[in-house]
This record gives sequence, structure tokens and C-alpha cells, in this order.
Amino acid sequence: MRVVVVGALYGAIGVGLGAVGAHAIDSNFVATDAEAFETAVTYQLFHAVAMVALGGLQPHVLRSLLGVASWAFGLGILLFSGSLYVLTLGGPSEAAMVTPVGGVLLIVGWLILAVAAARRI
Repeated sequence: MRVVVVGALYGAIGVGLGAVGAHAIDSNFVATDAEAFETAVTYQLFHAVAMVALGGLQPHVLRSLLGVASWAFGLGILLFSGSLYVLTLGGPSEAAMVTPVGGVLLIVGWLILAVAAARRI
């Protein structure tokens, strides 16, 4: 059930960062930075919910594949949303090189979840 704990923590962090972006630093962002920050928060929250849901799916789908999907989601959130946070908060532009890797991991997580569910149908 660690995936539920990690998903819940990502959810809490996502809500907190969303609030910070909306209230504390939004006025300092240019439009593209604000959009990128919002995208990071949105993707983080969607995938945090997916990670929590993975915990409830364990009795119904292949557990080994759920573990892989949860790792893909967890790392995907870290790399995709994390790199967008770094970029919008003035970090090095090299962080942009990590964003697509995180996006691919998020997609892989969904595909693995589909396979895990299909194998139990």
C-alpha cells in the first residue's frame, strides 16, 4: 500500500503548490510560466489520484504490473511536474530535457495499468 501513501503525499504537495502558484507567486509569472506551473500541478494531481486508486485495484489486477505502473507514475510525476516547477521558478533551462522523459513515464504507467487490468479480465 506504499503506492497509496506516495500518491496521497503527491496529492497534498500538488494542492499546496497549486495554492502557492495561485496566490503567492502567480503575479510574478509571465503567462507562459503560469501556464506551465498550472500544467505541472494538474498532471501531478491527476496522477496522484491514479496512484491512490492503484492501491484499491490490487486485489483485482496483476500486482506485479501494478508495482511497475506505480513506479512509472511516481517517477513520471517527479520528472515531468518537477522539471516544470524548476523551470517556472527560474531554475536552469537544462531541466527541460527531463520533462519529456517524465511524460513518457506517465504514459507508460497508464499503458501498464491497461495491460494489468486486461490480463485479469
